[in-house]
Amino acid sequence: MTDDASAAATRARNLDTVRAAFAAIAAGDAAGQLAHYTDDVIFELPYTDPPKRTTTRAEAEANIAAAFTVFRFELTITAVHECVDPDELIIEFTGTGTYLPTGAPYANVYIAVFRFRDGRICHQREFFNPATTARVIAGS
Repeated sequence: MTDDASAAATRARNLDTVRAAFAAIAAGDAAGQLAHYTDDVIFELPYTDPPKRTTTRAEAEANIAAAFTVFRFELTITAVHECVDPDELIIEFTGTGTYLPTGAPYANVYIAVFRFRDGRICHQREFFNPATTARVIAGS
C-alpha cells in the first residue's frame, strides 16, 4: 500500500470511530461512546465554566453519563478537515436534541480536534457555545 493509500485508510478508519461514538451519543450510551476511546484519553471542554479536562476514560465516562441524564441529542457531522497526520482530524458538527428536565429543544454547533491511537480516540478537544447551553438550562 502506498503512503497516500495508507494515510487515507487510517483517516477513514478514524472517521468511522467518530461516527460510531456519535451513534452511541444519540443512544444516550456513555459506555458505548467511550468504548471508542483509549483508557488514557484526554477529553477537554475548554469553553465550559469552569473548563473541563479529564485524563482517563473512566473520568470522561462519568462526566458524559451525567450529561446524558439531562441532555439527549444527536450529532451530525457537517465538515471533516484532514490534517497532515492521518491520526488527527478536525470535525465540525451540529447537535440537536432535548433538555430532558423541561423538554426544551437544544441545538448547538461544535468543532473538535480528535487524535487517534490504534483506531481509538486518545485526545478530544471540543469547542461549542456554552451560552447556548446555559440559555436552554435557564429556560430562556
